[in-house]
Amino acid sequence: MKITAQEEYGLRILLRIAGCKDKEGLSIPKLSEAEGLSSHYVAKLTRVLRMAKLINSTPGYKGGYILARPASEIVINDVLKALGGVLFDKRFCGLHAGSLRLCTNSVDCSARSLWQMIQVTMDQLLNQITLADLLSTEEQSNQRLRFVLDQATGRVSLSV
Repeated sequence: MKITAQEEYGLRILLRIAGCKDKEGLSIPKLSEAEGLSSHYVAKLTRVLRMAKLINSTPGYKGGYILARPASEIVINDVLKALGGVLFDKRFCGLHAGSLRLCTNSVDCSARSLWQMIQVTMDQLLNQITLADLLSTEEQSNQRLRFVLDQATGRVSLSV
């Protein structure tokens, strides 16, 4: 599994917008400069984020982008699904049938069980993490994310 450039840069742009204290938000040129991305690519990513109702644009000459709701209400799973989709869904088997109309394993597929398990596990973890959890230092975010992982796996974390 790979994290796509769109998912990585889209999340980084969303974090920049979330960290902005200016009520007009951040403009495409400012986001472009801050992340070292082309204005065209930033415009594409902000469009995806806006269509997913994660950000809103502010009007006017000094307008930019702001969060559509508080960072504590923006779930990372929703962000990643908006930017890149899911690893596995009901359409998966139909899209991977090879040269046949139906997959040769459509009735009895152990691989499908694996992909479903991975998707469910990822959803459970990513549904517990909000944008606000990532708006801190790497060390603080790491502690929060370890806590979420430990809760999900039933492990007791000894690190503080």
